[in-house]
Amino acid sequence: MAKEKKFVESITSRDVDFAQWYTDVVREAKLCNYSSVKGCLIYEPNGYAIWENIQKDLDARFKATGVENVYMPLLIPESLLQKEKDHIEGFAPEVAWVTHGGMEPLQERMCIRPTSETLFCDYWSRTVQSYRDLPKVWNQWCSVLRWEKTTRPFLRSREFLWQEGHTIHATYEEAEQRTLTMLQVYRDFVEQDLAIPLLVGRKTDSEKFAGAEDTYTIEAMMHDGKALQSGTSHFFGSGFADAFEIQYLDKDNQLKSVYETSWGVSTRIIGAIIMVHGDDSGLVLPPRIAPTQVRVIPIAQHKEGVLDKANELLQALRASGYRAEIDDSEKSPGWKFSEQEMLGIPARIEIGPKDIENNQAVVVRRDTREKIVVSLDELTVKLGEILETMQKDMYDRAKAYRDERVYTAANMDEMKEIAANKPGFIKAMWCGCEECEKQIKELTGGVTSRCIPEEQEQISDVCVCCGKPARSMVYWGKAY
Repeated sequence: MAKEKKFVESITSRDVDFAQWYTDVVREAKLCNYSSVKGCLIYEPNGYAIWENIQKDLDARFKATGVENVYMPLLIPESLLQKEKDHIEGFAPEVAWVTHGGMEPLQERMCIRPTSETLFCDYWSRTVQSYRDLPKVWNQWCSVLRWEKTTRPFLRSREFLWQEGHTIHATYEEAEQRTLTMLQVYRDFVEQDLAIPLLVGRKTDSEKFAGAEDTYTIEAMMHDGKALQSGTSHFFGSGFADAFEIQYLDKDNQLKSVYETSWGVSTRIIGAIIMVHGDDSGLVLPPRIAPTQVRVIPIAQHKEGVLDKANELLQALRASGYRAEIDDSEKSPGWKFSEQEMLGIPARIEIGPKDIENNQAVVVRRDTREKIVVSLDELTVKLGEILETMQKDMYDRAKAYRDERVYTAANMDEMKEIAANKPGFIKAMWCGCEECEKQIKELTGGVTSRCIPEEQEQISDVCVCCGKPARSMVYWGKAY
């Protein structure tokens, strides 16, 4: 009994210290751990399995839109990085350099990729010649390195896993459509499979990706009211293409520039899953993305026939397509329940001698801990219904939580009051001036623009900061 109590007590309450709660969950659920390389993480099996499912699902969604996977080198020559001025200026503080090969100094230093636009552009500049070579709709799954000063598991580390899509097109319109298509792919995936509600829109110029004409973003609200940028899709226009002289011979026999896009989601999305759905007992994983959807827990397993029936049930679940496992260890049932909850496994099935006698089992939902008695004859069908209901309920619960924490500010006094006392998103009008963005951040203790949504609201006619005519309604908030 003491051990069971200690398991739960090892997690700090969210409402006492959210940052410590997050660290405790990452540690106790064995998602990742610190390595001997400062700022770089070890992804443990539980955490990496979530990423594998994310990768599998997203990859299928990408390919359904015509994306092809490739792989580019890890190292980028400095001369390539220097070709796009805005891009290198944006990444310069975070770049790690390789200066030696063995004991010999390199003739040209190489950076470890912080992102791969320059590599893709260099390759295309040498291989694309005709309109017949277009479009190129490529993606790579890889790691990148950015020399972050402050790191935090999943949310910000020096080396992290991600996918980076890069495309080039013959026309402005086609490239712009690809940018928006990938934004929608991200939105559908995060809302449908991760059960996380999103704000979707365009970044302001000061917040957009270095070198981009437009950056579109999906923004999620964490349990503490802070925003997490969860994925971005960038329209580059022809800036990179011109810098790298990517030209093609069109049908009219004229040389023309291409138009480019880039888009990415990283392992920081695992941090979003933790902070949106987790509770004081640990992880709560959406059924569609959970590596294990259900764990069978035999009760009084020392009694004759219990383990046999539990294993028979396990095989039936797996045959029906569920990601299922069994806990037939010698731990007490209470400990097994706590461990299943800590790991965020969406459902557990309890089965003991009385259940077998009554041809039933007890299904327990992780999110609500509701106990549902189900006939063994119907279990494989009913479990699917329970998991789908749980998936929907998790999204609805998160959306209701988010919507309750979206506030409206008509002036700076209101904005400062909300920022100081009501964690969440703030809707406010903006004139489009970068100086107002900076002033808002200074006056509110770190509130930044999150996105300009496509669906606009007319809160007032004037900017919340300067009082001049407003150009856009913007979502603002403090962010990770």
